[in-house]
Amino acid sequence: MRNQNSFPVILFFVILGIGIVWARTAYDPSNVAPTTIITISAFLVALLIAISIKIANPWERAVVLRLGRFESLRGPGLFFIIPVLDTIPYWIDTRVIATSFKAEKTLTKDTVPVDVDAVLFWKVLDPKKAALEVADYMGAISWASQTALRDVIGKTMLSDMLEGREKISGILQKIIDERTEPWGINVNSVEIKDVLIPGSLENAMSMQAQAERERQARVILGDSEKQVAEKFAEAALTYTDNPVALHLRAMNMLYEGLKQNSTIVIVPSSAIDTMQLGGMAGLTALTMGIGQEKANKEKGKTAGKK
Repeated sequence: MRNQNSFPVILFFVILGIGIVWARTAYDPSNVAPTTIITISAFLVALLIAISIKIANPWERAVVLRLGRFESLRGPGLFFIIPVLDTIPYWIDTRVIATSFKAEKTLTKDTVPVDVDAVLFWKVLDPKKAALEVADYMGAISWASQTALRDVIGKTMLSDMLEGREKISGILQKIIDERTEPWGINVNSVEIKDVLIPGSLENAMSMQAQAERERQARVILGDSEKQVAEKFAEAALTYTDNPVALHLRAMNMLYEGLKQNSTIVIVPSSAIDTMQLGGMAGLTALTMGIGQEKANKEKGKTAGKK
């Protein structure tokens, strides 16, 4: 809604009337009475014409009432009304309008107080209904949106509200659209901007999420150990009927252990007998061989540097 400013048009016709009077006076200065009548007549005609001229913007529709009854919708562009008989109580904006609304300290289905901010995008499809069916359609839309939001919050769990904003937006759009349809208004969409919860509950939810992540990590670690144990069991079955392969694997493990800069390796005596290393003498020889190999590698690196 807005007020049409016709002052420039009025000023134009007033100046035109004054010009006519001046021309009349200049033509016959002694004839004063007719000049006054012409002045008043020109002023009234200019005023009536200025009042009857209206201009509507491309997105506006003017609701014209004649003697208190609905006459028509006018606009966009230039149009005329009958002064005194016609009035324009509303200028309806037909563009998409964004209206923000909120619900503060509203309890969810699981009795958690939340603050929810949302935005409503709506458009007037029938300006006649918007003007005649409701006193203040903008205020009515705001109140209808707030009450609908509170109703939806009261029927929704907090977890569903935090995870399913799109679903809640769809429910809100349907409810608000049903309420505003008799007013000639269509709801394009509803967007939930933010959901605020108490700080203490936020900390508790954070601790719960951290505990859940730790539980998942332990479950994954346990599954990994189970898979490793199953592979070891399969390998043990392979070595059961093949003692030569078992001896080679044991010697390879011992060799790899001695290569890692270790000077002392503790090996069970039963393992030495099983690998047939010839007791401590054989193990000592193996160790000396590995030490000699390391010494040769060190000499090679020193010579390369020189």
